[in-house]
Order: sequence, then structure tokens, then C-alpha cells
Amino acid sequence: MVFEDDDGARAVEAALFASEVPMTKDQIRAYVGDQVDVTAALKQLENDYAGRGIELVRRGQGWHFQTSADLAHMLRRERVDTRKLSRAATETLSIIAYHEPVSRADIESIRGVQTSKGTLDVLMEAGWIRPAGRREVPGRPLIYATTPEFLVQFGLASRRDLPGIDDLKAAGLLDPVDEAMEQLGFESGEEE
Repeated sequence: MVFEDDDGARAVEAALFASEVPMTKDQIRAYVGDQVDVTAALKQLENDYAGRGIELVRRGQGWHFQTSADLAHMLRRERVDTRKLSRAATETLSIIAYHEPVSRADIESIRGVQTSKGTLDVLMEAGWIRPAGRREVPGRPLIYATTPEFLVQFGLASRRDLPGIDDLKAAGLLDPVDEAMEQLGFESGEEE
């Protein structure tokens, strides 16, 4: 493939935009090929972006796009630190998503262990679950359900889009112990 000057600059531009870190000329060349004059393309891009909202800059041997210094103040925002959910929180969230509305006792029954209030608090702080009222039984326990933010976070249009058992098996997300037991002949319902 032979690149015209503009096509070569566009290819270099695309490689730089896609990269999370500054790229050296050799790294850029690995993406766009030897037929592109990377030095000329970088010079052209540097001129094209001069005085715009973003600019092409050189940092050491690497090149990258950044917000123009005079506009950086407009884009400052608080950084949200992401934390990995504990196993208990992940299990609790899954139970709520698949069985909602559920009480804490329901969650504990399914998990087989006690659920700390802190686990539910973490999920509520994340905005993924909410109290959904009280169950009409003695003691009137609080019941929980997922929120629209839960759907957004996990890319779901509705709870009906949650993966089924076959989807989870296909993705390799189920415990391999179940499959091993089946292969050994301990299938459920099998007579001894």
C-alpha cells in the first residue's frame, strides 16, 4: 500500500490518537509501515494542530497529543479512583441482580454465609443497588433491587440482558468443579 502525504499524516495521527502513551518514531513506523515518512508526517501534524484545542508535542523521544496548555484548566475534573469489588460484594450484587427484590436473609440463604452491612453499603455507595421497600412478613425486612446506574455500568438495556447459564458457561465464568464432577459421573439426579 502506497500512502500519499496526507494519507501518511492521517495514519500517523490515528496511531497517536489510539496510543495511551507517547510513541517514538520507530513505534509509529511499526504501525504505519516504512512507506510513510514519519518525520514529515509529524511535522505536518504539528503545524496542522498549532493554535488548536489540542496540540502535538514531543516529550523526550516520544510524541503525543495533549490539550493546549491555555485550555487545560477547563478540563480539570476530580479523578475517580476505581476499586475492585470484594468477592462478597460481587456475589451479593449478582444475587440481587438475578433475584431482585431480595432481603438480606435471602442473600445469606443463597450465599450460605452471613452478609455484612458493609457489603451492602459499598454497593449502595456505588449506586448499583437501592432499598426497594419492605417485605410484608413478620419483621418487615428491607428488600434490595438494582438501579438504572447498575444497568449503565454493565452495559445492559434491562435485567433481561443479564447472561444466562449457557452464556456464563461459554465465557468460562462458571466454576470448573461442576464440569469436573459431571465428567466423573456425579451428574445431578444420577442413581448410585
